[in-house]
Amino acid sequence: MNVRSGHSLTIGVDIGGTKVAAAVVTPGGRVLARLRTRTPDRSRSPSVVEDTIVSVVSELRREYKVRAVGVGAAGFVDERRSRVLFAPHLSWRQEPLRDALSVRLGLPVVVENDANASAWAEVRMGVARGVDDVVVVNLGTGIGGAIVSDGVLRRGRHGLAGEFGHMTVVPGGHRCECGDRGCWEQYASGNALTRQARELVVAGPPMAETLRQAVGDDPELITGPLVSELARKGDRACRELMEETGSWLGAGLANLAAAFDPELFVIGGGVSESGELLLDSARGAFRKGLTGRGHRPEARVVAAALGNDAGMIGAADLAREALPRGGRRRRQRRPGALPKRR
Repeated sequence: MNVRSGHSLTIGVDIGGTKVAAAVVTPGGRVLARLRTRTPDRSRSPSVVEDTIVSVVSELRREYKVRAVGVGAAGFVDERRSRVLFAPHLSWRQEPLRDALSVRLGLPVVVENDANASAWAEVRMGVARGVDDVVVVNLGTGIGGAIVSDGVLRRGRHGLAGEFGHMTVVPGGHRCECGDRGCWEQYASGNALTRQARELVVAGPPMAETLRQAVGDDPELITGPLVSELARKGDRACRELMEETGSWLGAGLANLAAAFDPELFVIGGGVSESGELLLDSARGAFRKGLTGRGHRPEARVVAAALGNDAGMIGAADLAREALPRGGRRRRQRRPGALPKRR
């Protein structure tokens, strides 16, 4: 097979609790090819996930000549963008992912938190383009977040900023996979939606009959996408579940507005694909919980534009930004800083 090449093609990899997705991306953010597979069993050795990344990247390189790889990982990534310190939904602890992958692939590798990678894509090429103060909230297996302030991706002193999903919203509440109780992602994420739907079916109210029939009386077959699909079709129980999830989302956004005062909230991730049913509920709860409501500007709450591709596009672009140009390394902007507008 002929290997296709292009100007600064890079691969972006998005690793979540349930999937590993990779794509070949152009400098303009266009996806040329993609692959997706399930995340290996988290109880196995961390090297199994590394093997999966190498496999999907190698498969894409059979057809495309790429210059670097960016990895968006669901977890704490250190300030050097090299080591995954902790991943609640994976088995990585102090994992030297950048160096391990670079050796195995023979390419430069950049590792970034997955929500930061998605936010980078949205402010560079998506719905937040041209906005300097943005908070991105990604609703997937858990909740990831990112902060762009004055046009700079704020990673914090140790690279750990934006872990909104692990803010405590219900002291003593549901146990989270991070080990704490009452984390926001236990109430407004894909896992939370699935858990609530299963609990509803087990309780057995008549309103849950459609959902029960859809899974053949087996609550373990319920997934977030199934609940979203039935909600879009008008099922009362699933609509109420989506609205409840949206209310928890909006309550958390009000807290973030008090802390960061952004111009724009961008809601991404798989759960956000439910659309306005989720976002309308979120906006209502956001307004209700907003400090000083009626006496302050209100941040807009919008759906992300790049969908499930955002993490891959952002990771690929971050890898491209780190490449040398014209025989010299690029003059460094502040990490995660957007280009100056002319």
